[in-house]
Amino acid sequence: MGRGRRELEKQTKKNTRMSAEEIAKKKKVMIRTGMTILVLFVLFMIAMIANNYIILGKNKTTNLVINNNNVTTDLRNDIIQEEGIIYLSEDDIANFFDKHIYLEEENNKIITTYNKKIAEVSLEENTININGADKTTSAHAIEKDGILYIPISEMTEVYDIEIENLEDTKVITMDSLDKEQKKAIVTSNLAVKSSTRFISKTIDRIEKGDSVVIISSNGKYARIRTKNGKIGYIKANKLANEYLVREDMAEEKQVEGKINMTWDYYSEVANAPDRTGTTIEGVNVVSPSFFYIDGNGIFRENVGQSGKAYVNWAHENGYKVWPMVSNAPAANESLEITSEIMNSYENRKQLIESIVDACVTYDLDGINIDFENMKQEDKDVYSRFIIELTPRLNEIGMVVSVDVTAPDGGETWSMCFDRNVIGDVADYIIFMAYDQNGVSSTTAGTTAGYNWIELNLVKFLQTEEIDADKLILGIPFYTRIWTEDVDGNVIRTTPVYMEDINDILPSNVQKQWDDDLKQYYVEYQDGNNTRKMWIEDVESLKAKVSLVEKNNLAGVASWQYGMETEDVWTMLQEELVR
Repeated sequence: MGRGRRELEKQTKKNTRMSAEEIAKKKKVMIRTGMTILVLFVLFMIAMIANNYIILGKNKTTNLVINNNNVTTDLRNDIIQEEGIIYLSEDDIANFFDKHIYLEEENNKIITTYNKKIAEVSLEENTININGADKTTSAHAIEKDGILYIPISEMTEVYDIEIENLEDTKVITMDSLDKEQKKAIVTSNLAVKSSTRFISKTIDRIEKGDSVVIISSNGKYARIRTKNGKIGYIKANKLANEYLVREDMAEEKQVEGKINMTWDYYSEVANAPDRTGTTIEGVNVVSPSFFYIDGNGIFRENVGQSGKAYVNWAHENGYKVWPMVSNAPAANESLEITSEIMNSYENRKQLIESIVDACVTYDLDGINIDFENMKQEDKDVYSRFIIELTPRLNEIGMVVSVDVTAPDGGETWSMCFDRNVIGDVADYIIFMAYDQNGVSSTTAGTTAGYNWIELNLVKFLQTEEIDADKLILGIPFYTRIWTEDVDGNVIRTTPVYMEDINDILPSNVQKQWDDDLKQYYVEYQDGNNTRKMWIEDVESLKAKVSLVEKNNLAGVASWQYGMETEDVWTMLQEELVR
């Protein structure tokens, strides 16, 4: 009996201990559960506060919103507001609207261009000259602490923008009128959040019935701009009655597909060629030599009745007409004449007015600027000429194309071009991919080797950063025959048209294919002299034209019509429509 009682007491104590351990475990579980609930409660309260009670974002300084982007942190100088006029600094205009803006010291005016407008902004008078017409304004440009400020609120026509000054929230909005804008109506009172994250700051509040600008939407969230100029996020399903305020005003290209242009040259003492009854397979642009600058620096026309008939012929056949403007009938005169024109804003302006008038008078479609033999130090003022010319011509629907050489030559032949600026501003930049070895070369060589062209295209596209769809490849319809003496010195080089090559070469000459140059080479004796030629034919041109598709270029331009063999046009049409 005594033994049984002791075992019972021992078992009872054991059961009591196990119950205490279980109780301790349960307590730990309860504590952890309680902590979890507390944390969740705190997070819930934070979310509730974030969604409903956080103070709205307030601007300590004026915020600038351009095309639904808050660019305030990118401002290089303060925004100035005086007597209702909004001023941006020259640096900020350059950053946001016109990187080519500058002060023209000749007339003490700021020259700015944008799309189809060029404007002269006075620092003294309340006037702005826009595309040659004066406009009275309420303010002029000012200078403060050595910084130029432009009255941008007076220049909405120049930059094609609408401006709203939201003084209560210290926000200025600027919207381009050529960019799409959508709006919608809000279906309930909402907090506009700084992000789509679970916890985010409230930057504004909107009410049911408010109209907001829709910046973007992924179906779940919409990024919007409120009437206070604040940019943030709301649920996309809280928007209704979406409507289009304006569409994108995308520029239509004048020529669909690849450009197939040919220069149709005639001298300033001749009449425009009579092309009646002629068609050129595949061509969509012709460039007759209608215009030039004479020995006195005066813009001259060589159009006449024959030129008018030429334009009619071209249009009847569906060709656009982009005549050449040459800077010199006499190359030895062009250096100083061009320099004098380019270095004066007023001279450039006068030349531009003459070109614009001629384009209107003769019902043209564009212009081809072919200025060569210029001073290296005039590179920037020549760029200014293209910057100032392009908007004037674009305003009346004209295309501006500019001829340039390879970026690897001499000062007056190659280093006189800022290809990056020209390619940025003009509608097209034409790489004259010939005269690799030209009339002044002391060594015999090809006129246009494939590998040389390919290398220079890399420079245009990558180093000079030219957009491929603005770059036209110029190809030659000619080559050169070189004559060397017994010592290997070049004593003569003569251009040879493609159509005449077979008539010039001896019948027994052996052609050798050069796979780097992608053309045939011939060499033969002429008495004591050696003659050499790198042949241009359909095969060599086809190889060059293949670079258009390979690099997605805008097309080709051929120098010049009348030198080619007839099969070239079929090849060009086939290659350019691939």
